[in-house]
Amino acid sequence: MHASEAVPASFRDPSGFVYEQDGVLYRQVNLAYREHYDLLLSSGLYQGLVADGLLIAHEEVSPQRPPAEGAYKVLRPERVPFISYPYEWSFSQLKDAALATLRIQQRALACGLSLKDCSAYNIQFMGGKPLLIDTLSFERYREGAPWIAYRQFCQHFLAPLALMSYRDVRLGQLLRTYIDGVPLSLASRLLPASTRFRFSLLTHIHLHAQSEARYGDKPVDVSRHRIERPAFLALVENLEAAVAGLKWRPRGAWAGYYAATNYGPAALEHKAELVSSFVDAVTPAPRLVWDLGANTGRFSRIAAGRGALTVAFDSDPACVEGNYLDCARDGETHVLPLLVDLTNPSPAIGWANEERASLAERGPADLALALALIHHLAIGNNLPLARIAAFLRRICRALIVEFVPKSDSQVQRLLATRDDIFPGYAQQAFEEAFARCFRIVRSAPIRDSERTLYLMVREGEE
Repeated sequence: MHASEAVPASFRDPSGFVYEQDGVLYRQVNLAYREHYDLLLSSGLYQGLVADGLLIAHEEVSPQRPPAEGAYKVLRPERVPFISYPYEWSFSQLKDAALATLRIQQRALACGLSLKDCSAYNIQFMGGKPLLIDTLSFERYREGAPWIAYRQFCQHFLAPLALMSYRDVRLGQLLRTYIDGVPLSLASRLLPASTRFRFSLLTHIHLHAQSEARYGDKPVDVSRHRIERPAFLALVENLEAAVAGLKWRPRGAWAGYYAATNYGPAALEHKAELVSSFVDAVTPAPRLVWDLGANTGRFSRIAAGRGALTVAFDSDPACVEGNYLDCARDGETHVLPLLVDLTNPSPAIGWANEERASLAERGPADLALALALIHHLAIGNNLPLARIAAFLRRICRALIVEFVPKSDSQVQRLLATRDDIFPGYAQQAFEEAFARCFRIVRSAPIRDSERTLYLMVREGEE
């Protein structure tokens, strides 16, 4: 095993890297990081953060095959069941990730350590909460040294959150373009002038951006820019207050979907019963479920209730935000709401297009739910049924899918402002297109509606 074989997202850090052998995930700790790693464990910081669900757990192991040259330790970290990215998070998810990062930094300082980087990509959601997955993000704190990760925190967390709060929540998608965080100069230009009257944003974004422009390419004498521990703690506390004070109130087209449709309570209840029975019929029992077009996650919770991690995708920021807040309120640990537009899903980005995996590369799911979705793709986005079926076959092994005919009120709503150029959109054509990619196991009409629910398995699957 060589360092060049590290997983694509883990090759920049000289302290170590993550790699996989025989289906097992490992993290190599290099000799260069020995002092910091030993302090992390001896200080009690590692044990405390793991106990409080803020840091990924690991065990030190001796793999069958020797590690790469320069190894000090080999760790086997707990595997994250689904990797998500900051540009897929709702406003409150990014905010909670930022606050968790700052809490970790405060705890680290108390133990004589500090975070050397604050990349949002080092945070993942497990059990409904954000936690740090990069064990090698800590370094020994040097009295008087400035916080090396300050700028990164502002770019990865504070700047996008401020833009989402003060301008438009969709500006969170800038993180998809700027993989190293939103440039502070750009954030400063986009934020309204009123934010200059808020001390924290004036300091951490506007003046920070001006300082970068003035001194960014000039050497800095660190000895003349000492930040003593009390000032360091005050900086972190001020950032925490700045993040905590940012708000966004969801307003979305589909957040009130179930209340706005003529899809009655009896039909909704019967649909839930059918989905439940179809989920139970999938063998082996699915461990990873993708709910495509999950809205506020009503049906995601059916799969989650059976112990499956259910990733609830939706393209409406209001739905994803509401779903996440509901999960947090209810203590739901098996639903992960994410912001994804299936007509333009997350691509592979970063160095060599490999650092951050595409949505499809993170599959296939054991089961996908495509409820009240196909008509949006076929009629709302002009996607042929055959192409929809082929894409779904690529990302899941089993599928629960709902067909909604043209006579349904929601399809009529889509057709209200456009010509009906979809003569091929019919139930028979739907079944024929999907039968090329899946084997139809069951189908059942949904009571008090004209809709039909199907259970399918991918061709070649048992």
